[in-house]
Amino acid sequence: MSAINSIAARAILLGEAGFFDPNSDEGIPSPCISVCRMNAEGSLCEGCFRTIPEIRAWAQADSAQRLAIWAALAQRAGFAFPPALEEQP
Repeated sequence: MSAINSIAARAILLGEAGFFDPNSDEGIPSPCISVCRMNAEGSLCEGCFRTIPEIRAWAQADSAQRLAIWAALAQRAGFAFPPALEEQP
């Protein structure tokens, strides 16, 4: 599975679990998928598509900042954020 598919799948699972719901009291989970290496340019993690400043900021970031980081990495990876939740029957 490619890193893009992996991070998109993580976003979908977290979205389905309600973590990206603005009314949720849950903390926003890290986008880390344990593929921790920088791309050849050293600008992005190949696993989560975060920049080094975003990785450093994560631990101190509030929910709004974490959602902004998720949105930025989703744009870089080329998937919609927040992920569209499929209609439940």
